[in-house]
Amino acid sequence: QVQLVEFGGGLVQAGGSLRLSCAASGRTLSAYAMGWFRQAPGKEREFVAAITWGGGTAYAGSVKGRFTVSKDNARNTVYLQMSSLKPEDTAVYTCAVIGRMYYYSDSAGDYDYWGQGTQVTVSS
Repeated sequence: QVQLVEFGGGLVQAGGSLRLSCAASGRTLSAYAMGWFRQAPGKEREFVAAITWGGGTAYAGSVKGRFTVSKDNARNTVYLQMSSLKPEDTAVYTCAVIGRMYYYSDSAGDYDYWGQGTQVTVSS
Protein backbone atom coordinates (compact mmCIF):
# COMPACT_ATOMS: atom_id res chain seq x y z
CA GLN A 1 0.00 0.00 0.00
CA VAL A 2 1.29 3.44 -0.90
CA GLN A 3 1.24 6.17 1.72
CA LEU A 4 1.85 9.83 0.97
CA VAL A 5 2.50 12.51 3.55
CA GLU A 6 2.72 16.20 2.70
CA PHE A 7 4.72 18.80 4.60
CA GLY A 8 5.32 22.49 4.24
CA GLY A 9 1.98 24.23 4.10
CA GLY A 10 1.30 27.38 6.04
CA LEU A 11 0.46 31.06 5.94
CA VAL A 12 2.41 33.39 3.69
CA GLN A 13 1.97 36.92 2.40
CA ALA A 14 1.26 37.59 -1.23
CA GLY A 15 4.48 37.55 -3.21
CA GLY A 16 6.08 35.08 -0.84
CA SER A 17 7.24 31.51 -1.32
CA LEU A 18 6.60 28.10 0.16
CA ARG A 19 7.93 24.65 -0.59
CA LEU A 20 5.72 21.63 -0.19
CA SER A 21 7.13 18.14 0.22
CA CYS A 22 5.41 14.82 -0.37
CA ALA A 23 7.13 11.76 1.08
CA ALA A 24 6.08 8.38 -0.27
CA SER A 25 6.35 4.99 1.36
CA GLY A 26 5.39 1.57 0.15
CA ARG A 27 6.52 2.21 -3.39
CA THR A 28 9.50 3.77 -5.09
CA LEU A 29 8.60 6.69 -7.29
CA SER A 30 11.10 6.11 -10.05
CA ALA A 31 8.60 4.46 -12.40
CA TYR A 32 5.48 6.49 -11.62
CA ALA A 33 4.02 9.88 -12.35
CA MET A 34 3.15 12.08 -9.40
CA GLY A 35 0.91 15.07 -9.29
CA TRP A 36 -0.08 17.99 -7.12
CA PHE A 37 -3.67 19.09 -6.94
CA ARG A 38 -5.42 21.78 -4.96
CA GLN A 39 -8.91 22.53 -3.78
CA ALA A 40 -10.11 25.90 -2.57
CA PRO A 41 -13.27 26.31 -0.49
CA GLY A 42 -16.35 26.04 -2.65
CA LYS A 43 -14.35 25.03 -5.71
CA GLU A 44 -13.57 21.77 -7.41
CA ARG A 45 -10.21 20.09 -7.12
CA GLU A 46 -7.84 21.25 -9.84
CA PHE A 47 -4.59 20.07 -11.30
CA VAL A 48 -1.52 22.09 -10.33
CA ALA A 49 1.56 20.25 -11.54
CA ALA A 50 2.94 16.81 -12.27
CA ILE A 51 6.26 15.11 -12.77
CA THR A 52 6.85 11.92 -14.72
CA TRP A 53 9.11 8.98 -14.02
CA GLY A 54 11.71 10.55 -16.30
CA GLY A 55 11.51 14.01 -14.75
CA GLY A 56 9.24 15.59 -17.33
CA THR A 57 6.98 18.24 -15.87
CA ALA A 58 3.61 19.81 -16.58
CA TYR A 59 1.84 22.76 -15.02
CA ALA A 60 -1.55 24.37 -14.93
CA GLY A 61 -1.58 27.66 -16.77
CA SER A 62 -2.38 29.56 -13.59
CA VAL A 63 0.87 28.49 -11.90
CA LYS A 64 3.26 28.14 -14.82
CA GLY A 65 6.34 30.24 -14.29
CA ARG A 66 5.67 30.53 -10.56
CA PHE A 67 5.63 26.91 -9.37
CA THR A 68 8.26 24.24 -9.89
CA VAL A 69 7.76 20.52 -9.32
CA SER A 70 10.76 18.29 -8.71
CA LYS A 71 11.59 14.97 -7.14
CA ASP A 72 14.34 13.16 -5.33
CA ASN A 73 14.17 9.47 -6.13
CA ALA A 74 16.70 8.60 -3.44
CA ARG A 75 14.43 10.17 -0.81
CA ASN A 76 11.24 9.02 -2.53
CA THR A 77 10.00 12.58 -2.21
CA VAL A 78 8.36 15.05 -4.55
CA TYR A 79 8.50 18.80 -4.03
CA LEU A 80 6.42 21.76 -5.13
CA GLN A 81 8.28 25.05 -4.93
CA MET A 82 5.77 27.89 -5.01
CA SER A 83 6.89 31.46 -5.61
CA SER A 84 5.15 34.78 -6.25
CA LEU A 85 2.17 33.42 -4.38
CA LYS A 86 -1.18 35.08 -4.83
CA PRO A 87 -4.27 35.04 -2.61
CA GLU A 88 -6.00 32.93 -5.25
CA ASP A 89 -3.42 30.20 -4.61
CA THR A 90 -5.04 29.63 -1.22
CA ALA A 91 -6.20 26.02 -1.08
CA VAL A 92 -5.55 22.59 0.36
CA TYR A 93 -2.72 21.09 -1.66
CA THR A 94 -2.55 17.33 -2.06
CA CYS A 95 -0.04 15.08 -3.74
CA ALA A 96 -1.01 11.93 -5.56
CA VAL A 97 0.52 8.99 -7.38
CA ILE A 98 -0.74 7.15 -10.45
CA GLY A 99 -0.85 3.44 -9.78
CA ARG A 100 0.14 2.40 -13.28
CA MET A 101 3.79 2.37 -14.23
CA TYR A 102 4.95 4.73 -16.97
CA TYR A 103 1.57 6.38 -17.32
CA TYR A 104 0.99 10.10 -17.14
CA SER A 105 -2.19 12.08 -16.66
CA ASP A 106 -3.27 15.45 -15.35
CA SER A 107 -6.72 14.13 -14.48
CA ALA A 108 -7.40 13.53 -10.80
CA GLY A 109 -9.44 10.45 -11.64
CA ASP A 110 -6.35 8.68 -12.93
CA TYR A 111 -4.49 9.01 -9.64
CA ASP A 112 -4.80 6.11 -7.26
CA TYR A 113 -3.10 7.17 -4.05
CA TRP A 114 -3.53 10.48 -2.26
CA GLY A 115 -1.99 12.26 0.67
CA GLN A 116 -3.99 13.93 3.41
CA GLY A 117 -3.41 17.42 2.06
CA THR A 118 -1.77 20.50 3.50
CA GLN A 119 -3.28 23.97 3.80
CA VAL A 120 -1.68 26.88 2.00
CA THR A 121 -3.04 30.31 2.83
CA VAL A 122 -1.84 33.42 1.02
CA SER A 123 -2.78 36.72 2.59
CA SER A 124 -3.12 39.92 0.62
